[in-house]
Amino acid sequence: MEKAAILFHLGPLAISSIVVTTWGIMAFLGLFSWLATRHLSTDPGPLQAMLEGSISAIEAAIKAVLPQGGEKVLPFIATLWFYIVTANLVGLIPGLGSPTAHLSVTTGLALLVFLSVHWFGIRNEGLIAYLRHYLSPSPILLPFHIISELTRTVALAVRLFGNMMSLEMAALLLLLVAGLLVPIPLLMLHIIEALVQAYIFGMLALIYVAGAMQSRTEINHEKERSET
Repeated sequence: MEKAAILFHLGPLAISSIVVTTWGIMAFLGLFSWLATRHLSTDPGPLQAMLEGSISAIEAAIKAVLPQGGEKVLPFIATLWFYIVTANLVGLIPGLGSPTAHLSVTTGLALLVFLSVHWFGIRNEGLIAYLRHYLSPSPILLPFHIISELTRTVALAVRLFGNMMSLEMAALLLLLVAGLLVPIPLLMLHIIEALVQAYIFGMLALIYVAGAMQSRTEINHEKERSET
């Protein structure tokens, strides 16, 4: 993994090229969202139709996993998807690297998902009811629930990092070996892989959040089955 270059310092903080790229992505997405939604119309143009289609697809994916309460997680999941897609694809720009090819970035995203899972779970279920599901079906399983939470967070970070880093390394090796003979197939491979990895990360985040929000329902079903 190539180490990110340090561009400048803010006091004791070293600001690397990956941080600046991430800031640029955030600014681009914010500006693009503002410009694209300034003049919404009942007779949408190509850009509005594309955005509405993207949001509708995300809503359908959320509804398939979380039939009730999906509107609560839509802003978070949609933002996560749009950011990761952009971060994955920005590596195609000469001189820039994909932030998601660096473990520090994917670790930050995984921690964000980890905290959001508990936030949505507590907000939807209440603190006591949410914590109670860690003791279900037996308090003996509490350590295993905690280990599961930690390992899936690590796996979430490493999976995206590993795939994007290996994709960039493969692209570099192919360019060194074949020169300019393979730019178009390589470009298509990068785009497809970037979209696939963003989809997988977003879907896993959605599944984890949905599981936390539905914990009380699962406990109630278990109680009903035990009573019958």
